[in-house]
Amino acid sequence: MKIHFWYVGKTSFKYLEEGMAIYEKRLQKYGGVNSEIIPDVKNAGKLSPDQLKVKEGELILKKLNPDDYLVLLDERGKSPTSLKFADQLQDLMLQGKKKVVFLIGGAFGFSETVYKRANSKLSLSNMTFSHQMIRLFFLEQLYRAFSILNNEPYHNE
Repeated sequence: MKIHFWYVGKTSFKYLEEGMAIYEKRLQKYGGVNSEIIPDVKNAGKLSPDQLKVKEGELILKKLNPDDYLVLLDERGKSPTSLKFADQLQDLMLQGKKKVVFLIGGAFGFSETVYKRANSKLSLSNMTFSHQMIRLFFLEQLYRAFSILNNEPYHNE
């Protein structure tokens, strides 16, 4: 199973880029994660939040293949424990999913068409975090899930 991690727009803060790079490197031993930036929409400042979500959604949907399994990182998603997330990841592997895409939207979230295309939604907390910070948090949780699945000492219970 190939894991893809997509997010809208560049990361503005060097410390987040550095943290993301640490976990992307750690994930290499499990097959890696393909991180990819969905480019910012041109002239985004002239668009309403709804128009911007539609434009971002069009870019996202163009990149997806019909059999890609799409997981939205969304505040309205289910919020599993780290152990449960590891189980869910393993279930996707056992189901034979070839490509799983974890997606973080822009500052205003996702368009309705992206919500309709999604296979599931995942929330990392009941609290709201910036769409840039959650990138680092998700990569850490992905690494934690793989360490759990491989019985490695990273996760403490």
